[in-house]
Amino acid sequence: MSEETIFSKIIRQEIPTPLLYQDELVTAFRDISPRVDSHILIVPNKLIATINDVTNEDELTLGRMITVAKKLAKEEGIDENGYRLIINCNSDGGQEVYHIHMHLLGGQPLGPMLCV
Repeated sequence: MSEETIFSKIIRQEIPTPLLYQDELVTAFRDISPRVDSHILIVPNKLIATINDVTNEDELTLGRMITVAKKLAKEEGIDENGYRLIINCNSDGGQEVYHIHMHLLGGQPLGPMLCV
């Protein structure tokens, strides 16, 4: 099991952060350093370090991350024009916090690729 992360503290609100969504499986909040107009992070409440650490028991949580992304995209008004979902894995994949998280990005044209 990985060590606790900053996201663990945000989930428990030990680091006060306005939450956009929270249930028993996932939590969502705005990225502290947004790269685009709408930049939201969706994280599992359970600490899973990387995508390589996902188990069959995590399938419901990962599915919830996607349905929450859809809900938040609609609330942000970016669902019609489009948005991007990104999960980075390990250092070569650009992962900086070792607690998996999905970036929901939109609100402007993103082009063919975007590094987060």
